[in-house]
Amino acid sequence: MYGKSSTRARLLLLGIQLAALWPTAAVEIYTSRVLEAVNGTDVRLKCTFSSFAPVGDALTVTWNFRPQDGGAEQFVFYYHVDPFRPMSGRFKDRVVWDGNPERYDASILLWKLQFDDNGTYTCQVKNPPDVDGLVGEIRLSVVHTVRFSEIHFLALAIGSACAVMVTIVIVVVLFQHFRKKRWAERAHKVVEIKS
Repeated sequence: MYGKSSTRARLLLLGIQLAALWPTAAVEIYTSRVLEAVNGTDVRLKCTFSSFAPVGDALTVTWNFRPQDGGAEQFVFYYHVDPFRPMSGRFKDRVVWDGNPERYDASILLWKLQFDDNGTYTCQVKNPPDVDGLVGEIRLSVVHTVRFSEIHFLALAIGSACAVMVTIVIVVVLFQHFRKKRWAERAHKVVEIKS
């Protein structure tokens, strides 16, 4: 009924349709998205990823920077088997690899923050055959002092509770000490009276 070429064409068409429906693997990147840090300090730009392919020597990580006030995108850092720090520019001698590919971590450390470091940092990970996927972004704000956040409030509450507990323990111990001292003085007076 159908010829060999017709059967081949149908099989080819079926193969193309299945390939189109087959889910493609992509690298997924996770970042904090927004980060605030104090001028003059060091900050870890955290970038983790997931990939269907096992991590190997083909893995590459590229970090770039877009200034907050506009301007051209700038190179920050590159990793492929070994880290490659910038040889010139604003990030020279200020950025270091802090990732661990076996743990799906592509983070970097940025030293001695400056106000002109405000902007968006992008983390792109390629792990062939997983080379597609969104680029991770971190919007960094360099400030004079960090705003009072929930973490600070929690630390203050825990610290205050500990201080109150220590004060109560000291009061109880002192109360017991003076109580025993009073009992000892009364017992001594009773002994003197009986003598």
